[in-house]
Amino acid sequence: MSNKGILYIVATPIGNLGDISVRARDVLQDVHKIAAENTRHSKLLLQKLGIDTELFAYHDFSDGDVAPSIIDELLQGNSIALISDAGTPLISDPGYKLVRLARESGISVLPIPGASSVTAALSVSGLETDRFAFEGFLPKKTRARQKFLQGLKKEKRTVVLFESTHRILDCLRDMEEIFPIGKQVFVARELSKKFETHFLGSASECLQWVESDKNQQKGEFVLVVQGSNESEIEAARQVAALKILELLGDSVSIKDAVAIASEISGARKNQLYEKALASKS
Repeated sequence: MSNKGILYIVATPIGNLGDISVRARDVLQDVHKIAAENTRHSKLLLQKLGIDTELFAYHDFSDGDVAPSIIDELLQGNSIALISDAGTPLISDPGYKLVRLARESGISVLPIPGASSVTAALSVSGLETDRFAFEGFLPKKTRARQKFLQGLKKEKRTVVLFESTHRILDCLRDMEEIFPIGKQVFVARELSKKFETHFLGSASECLQWVESDKNQQKGEFVLVVQGSNESEIEAARQVAALKILELLGDSVSIKDAVAIASEISGARKNQLYEKALASKS
């Protein structure tokens, strides 16, 4: 039987304290020490849970000696828990290097599952969940963000993203400009918290929803982007184009109306032209 300690990867609540599991409480109480991304933040959480286990900092900017010292503790038989600021550690958080080092040292690494904003948002989005990609935070700079979003236009999987309160409007404006009209976006704000809100619609509709209420611009955001499905997207484009044709009426020729509607909506001209002719007959 091994005398080595165990490295536990413990999920903590993303907002609602009631989401902590009994098993997570027990592990955090019983381990020798807890490694936290932000000790000040995690200390408040542990106090609320009535846990007094010793806490120390471990993050991407930790001194190079911290990880080896954790491994030494584990090799001596002391178990340690790794937690992040919120949710499941290592999901857009530091820590994978420590896990790899532990495995290379023959140390058991066990997950204590729990809250994750990624799966929480996916589960209520109404978008396909059988295949998805998680991309973390979008690039901060405008040009880099726009280039990244251009790359998502043909991504067939559902994509989950994080965005900050400071950049959510700029992000949605870029999505409105870049994404085809039929591509849906799900906005999840403040998941599991008191003022949690959700919205599903086109990038343009999401932008209008967030812009219309300053309260919707505050907090932490998870964005779920519909994967590329050309048939569904083209159908949505056709619907948008037909509305444009209705608005144009007889003010221009059918040929010009189709050209205008196609340019604005991205709908294919040949299908649109046939529908326009049928509506006139």
